[in-house]
Amino acid sequence: MARVSVCIAHYRGIELIDACIESVRAQAGGIEVEIVVHDDASPDGSAAHIRERHPDVKLIASAENVGFCAANNRMAEAARGDYLLLLNNDATLLPDALQTLLAEAERAGRPAILTLPQYAAATGELLDIGSRLDPFLNPVPNRDPARGEVGTVHGACLWIPKALWQELGGFPEWFGSVAEDLYLCCRARLAGYPVRAPGLSGYRHRVGQSFGGGKAVDGRLASTYRRRALSERNKTFVMIACYPLVLLAPLLPLHALLLLLEGAALSLLKREWRPLGEIYLPALVACWRERARLRELRRAVQAARRGGLGAFLSAFRFLPHKLSLLLRHGLPRLG
Repeated sequence: MARVSVCIAHYRGIELIDACIESVRAQAGGIEVEIVVHDDASPDGSAAHIRERHPDVKLIASAENVGFCAANNRMAEAARGDYLLLLNNDATLLPDALQTLLAEAERAGRPAILTLPQYAAATGELLDIGSRLDPFLNPVPNRDPARGEVGTVHGACLWIPKALWQELGGFPEWFGSVAEDLYLCCRARLAGYPVRAPGLSGYRHRVGQSFGGGKAVDGRLASTYRRRALSERNKTFVMIACYPLVLLAPLLPLHALLLLLEGAALSLLKREWRPLGEIYLPALVACWRERARLRELRRAVQAARRGGLGAFLSAFRFLPHKLSLLLRHGLPRLG
């Protein structure tokens, strides 16, 4: 059995996949590694390219585009490793990444979700070492290598024992993409499993390559309508599924009100309907439409809760992160 299965969700990006795969092959430590790639019906000939250039890779070539969540679920099911490393196709590992993750997993002595420091591919700037969370589940980048415990880690580089993945049920495929990593980490922490980010080694990431945005450009945040719509919708899904009732009862109505106010303010300032009509209102409407799925998901998550509320909240920062970003960067650019 392979010790580690590196699972690479791929869509388009034929110019990126070789560097990603080669960074896995170049890992130090003599670790037995299986590389699994899910090509999500890329229209650029990626599947044929991977078959030709990387015949040793276990390729799952989807006949239709199924999205990031389904792609990772398929790879996890096919993987033979004791551990899974979910890796974006626009990410490359530093040479000691797997060695660092395996050592941390063994040191922890119990199942845990892990990640590594994330560096900007273009500049080498440290972007985060996992993230803390604010009350509305906005990730707050952690840059303190001594912190260790975090609220969530990026799905661009997410390490998890396969047995824990199976216990938690993987990603909800109806999320599509964005915040599925947040969901998995919140569910794990509620169930008593740590989410950690050792400040060693790392990976380089072309942030925003898949959906656009997700970073500051020339001092201002840049994003896209699609990314923001998925983010606001799925973060709300995670809040409904994962927050204990004592948190959900006061915060969900406040969250909904703030979404409406934020959407209305952006629409007024930009003098167009799109922010409210394409991002914020659809997020709230989706909660109603998906109420049956959300009810079932919440029942499963809350039934598996272990530990107190204090442990769950230990990775939270209570100042709303959007306020900090607004003061630092101003209104985001939406494209």
